[in-house]
Amino acid sequence: MNFQIFPDYNALSRHTAQHIADLLNRKPDALICAASGDTPVGTYRALVQLVREGKTRVDRCTFVGLDEWVGLGPESEGSCANYLQRELFGPLGIGPEQYRLFDAQAADLEAECEQMNRFVDERGGFDLILVGVGLNGHIALNEPGTPFTLKAHVSELAETTITVGQKYFSTPTPLTLGITTGLQQLMDAREAILIASGSKKAPAIQTALQGPVTEEFPASIMQTHPNAFVWVDREAAGR
Repeated sequence: MNFQIFPDYNALSRHTAQHIADLLNRKPDALICAASGDTPVGTYRALVQLVREGKTRVDRCTFVGLDEWVGLGPESEGSCANYLQRELFGPLGIGPEQYRLFDAQAADLEAECEQMNRFVDERGGFDLILVGVGLNGHIALNEPGTPFTLKAHVSELAETTITVGQKYFSTPTPLTLGITTGLQQLMDAREAILIASGSKKAPAIQTALQGPVTEEFPASIMQTHPNAFVWVDREAAGR
């Protein structure tokens, strides 16, 4: 595992963006799985800047959204689709032909999972998957107890996730289920990057890296990935 501590959030974000840019320069048609949430914002803004400076290009790559709240569409302010459009696709000038997101309003969510699995498999799996970590160790919406062997699936959200998730909405929003990329797809990715920032994430990072590898703490799977990168700022490395 490549574990690095950066002096602050901005340094962490710039490094992660440069790593993505380097991949795109090596493999312009890369398949990248992109997380939403507070932590990746700086990475995406730094990547947009690199593209605008002509240091990399995004005209041939494809992005896949990591997960989504079930029942929410791209018009919802707190949806992952809305976030990715606002922070990544819009600023990069990427159209729908270059990304695939979960349809969390699909009548048949299991079929939607199968379609996502086929989309990823037909392209040979992810070249890079970028994830954060939840306070309870979840990766994407793979909550504690999720089998490591699952691909895309519908998940029942933990109370912690439901509570923390409210910060993305201006009014209380019912959250009960998620639709998410599975941990098997993270393991199959050629590169897996976990980023974390802030002292609140320090206990989760400590457990993920120094605790046992167990489905009860999904982030611990990073210990077993053949090409894993765990990058944190100084506060997240506090333990």
